[in-house]
Amino acid sequence: MQYKNLGRSGLKVSQLSYGAWVTFGNQLDVKEAKNLLQCCRDHGVNFFDNAEVYANGRAEEIMGQAIRELGWKRSDVVISTKIFWGGPGPNDKGLSRKHIIEGTKASLKRLDMEYVDVIYCHRPDVSTPIEETVRAMNYVIDKGWAYYWGTSEWSAQQITEAWAVAHRLDLLGPIVEQPEYNLLSRHKVESEFLPLYSNYGIGLTTWSPLASGVLSGKYSLDSSPPADTRFALDNYKNLANRSLVEDVLRKVEGLRPIAKELDVSLPQLAIAWCASNPNVSSVITGATKVSQIRENMKAIDVIPKLTPIVMEKIEAIVQTKPKRPDSYR
Repeated sequence: MQYKNLGRSGLKVSQLSYGAWVTFGNQLDVKEAKNLLQCCRDHGVNFFDNAEVYANGRAEEIMGQAIRELGWKRSDVVISTKIFWGGPGPNDKGLSRKHIIEGTKASLKRLDMEYVDVIYCHRPDVSTPIEETVRAMNYVIDKGWAYYWGTSEWSAQQITEAWAVAHRLDLLGPIVEQPEYNLLSRHKVESEFLPLYSNYGIGLTTWSPLASGVLSGKYSLDSSPPADTRFALDNYKNLANRSLVEDVLRKVEGLRPIAKELDVSLPQLAIAWCASNPNVSSVITGATKVSQIRENMKAIDVIPKLTPIVMEKIEAIVQTKPKRPDSYR
């Protein structure tokens, strides 16, 4: 495993990480979670991602209990969570000072931890002034409840505004953004965010490297989603209908010969492709089985195989590269 700085910070995170989205609380409980987490650690993973909204808080409880029962040394791992959707009440969601502080305390209680290493604003909140959010996130850091803060699915403009507020008030700005990034979703990472990397040292912890499993090659137009996949879950049917379309699945099929030529699996190729971007600090992977983690972790060995020629072959198949603004060339 390789370790990279989280943006311009001194925090080191494993190039591949593990996230609790979908799995913890929805598909897995503590016993299974312990096996998955330990397998990740055995492969050098030190970064584990969560959120208050995952399984309505149950994902944090499961991760916290699993880590506790495994007896891990807290300083050996990097734990993150995200604040935005905390409940049904009018002040249980968003990025107000009230919800950031109360949501953080509630997350720490569920995790049974004194602090998280990174806390994210899970989405932008247009109903709350960014200054209020920046001040609240700094309060959380000053209290020692988190060491760094970041954003998830914010726009470049919103991140720039947050940094402007932080500079004006001599506060800490967000050091990391958590966007979706994969072969089918690239605009933010490869175009919109370009000024942020040099101007603010923003790092990326990207999610959905397999495009919710589409790039794994396990779906086809001719059959229903396999029973043990997320697209078979009732609450993911709408996403399945949007994702499993002919154009996308044909591109996935087109990638198979490239993977075969490199003697790797489609998931390993897709994950390695994400990790090869120098602005990506860590690629968040997901898995419901130990065997999947073992396979995903082999993506680390695939990165050196992604030569310029191979990358051009991949591009010729997916044809998803965003046009870079002339001013950023």
